[in-house]
Amino acid sequence: MKRLLPLVLVLGTMMLGACKEKKQTDDIITTKYVPKQPQAPIGMPADSLSQTVTWGNDAYDIIVERAASDSLPMMKDESGQKYKDNFITVSVSRQGGSSFFKRTFTKGSFTQYVDDVFKKNGILANIRFDEVDDGKLKFSVVVALPDAVDDMFVPLEMTIDHNCVINIREDDDMDMLDYVEAEDEGI
Repeated sequence: MKRLLPLVLVLGTMMLGACKEKKQTDDIITTKYVPKQPQAPIGMPADSLSQTVTWGNDAYDIIVERAASDSLPMMKDESGQKYKDNFITVSVSRQGGSSFFKRTFTKGSFTQYVDDVFKKNGILANIRFDEVDDGKLKFSVVVALPDAVDDMFVPLEMTIDHNCVINIREDDDMDMLDYVEAEDEGI
């Protein structure tokens, strides 16, 4: 019995120790934030869209081509990531192939219509032909923040008349769904 008593005491002590509540701390363990390193400048993909439209009594071919530029000033987001701005060329030709209108646009073509944030940080994201309206070719123009093209943009409307006069204004009627669908199609 003398031998059993120390063994029972040792086992009892071990059982009591195992049943003790573990001390909890208020420490929160998380991963360390490592800022994302900027990569090479990002540019929108080159794109070309052509359409044939009837304007007046004649047919015209409209071609809109977008290309990222290495020569225009680059924009930066808050993390320092650089983005390339775009050149967008709008060409309008008569059916016989003779050129009616051709001009290359940059964000600078539209800076008087956007605020300081978009002048400094925005890019010319898109120009898209919409329709013939009131005897003019009507285009949607988008100046956007490069890291939020679908969310943060200024919609503009550009028209070209039969005398090649360009008029630009803010577009309060731009349908966001049409713009997002066009971007999804790579336009």
